[in-house]
Amino acid sequence: MLHVSDDIKIQEWELSEQFTRSQGPGGQNVNKVETAVELRFEAERSPSLTDAVKRRLRRLSGRRWTSDGAVVILCQDTRSQARNRDIARERMAELIRKASVAPKRRIATRPTLGSQKRRLKAKSIRGEVKSLRGKVEGEE
Repeated sequence: MLHVSDDIKIQEWELSEQFTRSQGPGGQNVNKVETAVELRFEAERSPSLTDAVKRRLRRLSGRRWTSDGAVVILCQDTRSQARNRDIARERMAELIRKASVAPKRRIATRPTLGSQKRRLKAKSIRGEVKSLRGKVEGEE
């Protein structure tokens, strides 16, 4: 079981792992040991998540969201399969945690009268400075 928060717990049957060989240089075990982990979470069919959380998870996942409604996380950071597995599970939990937080609604506000007056005064001062930069006429 993947513990995400107090009210969200992902069951083991919702997660599937696949191990592959990591990319890049590796040394003597590079062509033998499958250390990279591909963690797959069937988010669309998950009873653990609400519809709103699923929508936010889909938006946050981006390219990691598959056409059949699963989130796929690939981890090949370390040379240890167990450590990569833990990192992938933590990344999945963090992604679901972010999706479970609803964004705050923005409340439209108006500028205060004082701030409007300060802005207009600064604009007029700036315009006056610019108008004084021109050629001086009448003096010879």
